[in-house]
Amino acid sequence: MKITNVWLDESKEDCTMCGLCQTMAPKVFVVPNKMTIRKDADLSAQDEIFKAAQACPVNVIAIEFDNSGKRDNIYE
Repeated sequence: MKITNVWLDESKEDCTMCGLCQTMAPKVFVVPNKMTIRKDADLSAQDEIFKAAQACPVNVIAIEFDNSGKRDNIYE
């Protein structure tokens, strides 16, 4: 599976701005005041993105695999 999109999804929880995602995948995430996806995000950093999303304490990192057109649940 290939990550084709990543975004902040605060539909259930708010980003706590802990900075963990930026530490784990700095080519993708930046946390100035609230986590954002870099405009020049390197989506080829697949392992780092996936690990950062799994480590997110409030599960607000959404990932789409293989152009599925939906948020794929990585938290189960």
